[in-house]
Amino acid sequence: MSRTVVNRAMLGMVGAVLLVAGVLVLAGGLDLYRRLGVHPPQWWPLTSPDQPVVSASSRVRWVASAWWWPTVIGGLTVLVAGTVWWLVAQLRRSGLSSIAVPTPGVSGLRLRVGAQALEEALENRTAVLPEVERAGVRLVRAPRHPRLRGAVRLRPGGDPAALVEHFEDGPRSDACGSLRLAQLPADLRIRVLQSAPAEPRHGRGRRGRRRRLPRVE
Repeated sequence: MSRTVVNRAMLGMVGAVLLVAGVLVLAGGLDLYRRLGVHPPQWWPLTSPDQPVVSASSRVRWVASAWWWPTVIGGLTVLVAGTVWWLVAQLRRSGLSSIAVPTPGVSGLRLRVGAQALEEALENRTAVLPEVERAGVRLVRAPRHPRLRGAVRLRPGGDPAALVEHFEDGPRSDACGSLRLAQLPADLRIRVLQSAPAEPRHGRGRRGRRRRLPRVE
């Protein structure tokens, strides 16, 4: 699961809980139940402006129970651990700063290539492929080998299959050779621009729309 999906899910859940709690507190604080003639259940929290959010009886209801404090401590521990995990995940970079290059036959030598320089080289090599209008390439972490993530925009009428073949034989093959890697997995997203329709006699024609193609891996 990607970081973006996790962030959206967590923010959505937290936002939903805060929204419901805020609406309940606001309705009771503004005395909306009495004004609107609504009779909430007995257990409904904060039904009037003079009522506390958590009543005294609710605060001490389960304190004497044996399961109360272990449950509270365990729940808070899980909450703190999840928050710390989320914070560490935000601070950790998903990209690579450098890549180690094997040096067989040379002992004591460690060779590393800057990821940014390699990304720029791959982008330049991809941008000059036939029918390519714009290209972006990034190196990301993977369990065993670095992984390429590319986004390519083709000119109107471009052939995605031909682009994949050129990318395999050109930039990707060169990167594997330079890094001395047996394989370099890649995710390539291709977009083909549609040609703009001919302008009508009266008024301007609409601009061509972009068509998103499925990911080619």
